[in-house]
Amino acid sequence: MMEWIANHSKTISAIASIGSFFIWLVYAQLLYHNFRRQRRPRVLINRGKSKGIDSLCIVSNMSAESIFIEHIIARLDTSHGSLLMDVTEFERSYQEGDEQSDNQQDVDSEQSAKEASSSSEWRISDTTRQGPLGSGDFLHIGTFSEVIERMARRNGISLDGHWPSNEQLKFQRLTLSIIGIYGSEDHPIGVERAFRLHDANGECALVPERWDSNRLSSRRQRHKLRKLLNRISGEDISEQSTFQPPSDDESRDKTS
Repeated sequence: MMEWIANHSKTISAIASIGSFFIWLVYAQLLYHNFRRQRRPRVLINRGKSKGIDSLCIVSNMSAESIFIEHIIARLDTSHGSLLMDVTEFERSYQEGDEQSDNQQDVDSEQSAKEASSSSEWRISDTTRQGPLGSGDFLHIGTFSEVIERMARRNGISLDGHWPSNEQLKFQRLTLSIIGIYGSEDHPIGVERAFRLHDANGECALVPERWDSNRLSSRRQRHKLRKLLNRISGEDISEQSTFQPPSDDESRDKTS
């Protein structure tokens, strides 16, 4: 046996070297995949509480590090073009009779602001969704129906339930996009998810087009996100909407 090993020592040494090379190659690949997994952002957009139009829109950070959310953009595709809106900031909701109490609310708001400024309990998260989202944390931006109602109200679209009152106008798709900064990355990261809107026995059904959120991680997509961020900082994203309200002629043609 020892004689055989001595006679084939070079072959055995070569085989051992090749085996060691493959072992280190597999080990290095495992280290690389683990490093890449930790450096890769993972953000999910999903429905919560229920599956319908009144479900909560939940944004979850499943990355290894925190993500700073810059903007949350909603796009509503209709039969007459698309509506765009930045829904990062909270919308002030008015109730009936609020107009008469605005003066009193201004006084109360001023007093509340003074108290808030002197209190360490005040949180900026009470007014905006912009900010860091820790690893494993989540937030919600309200229900999908509230997002649609907010966009419709902004563009003067009257609703009958969840659908436009004008039968010429149809809602088709709602797409939500998250733009943020991850770790020490120089380019912004993005994720989006689209939901189809259709009539299901008189109810507005909300159906995701894909089972998962779509990461915008390619070089071209990140370059477009960077250009979009520069554009948003100088103008209202709503100005890029292509929506054109149905004309009166269309309504008359429909009814005649």
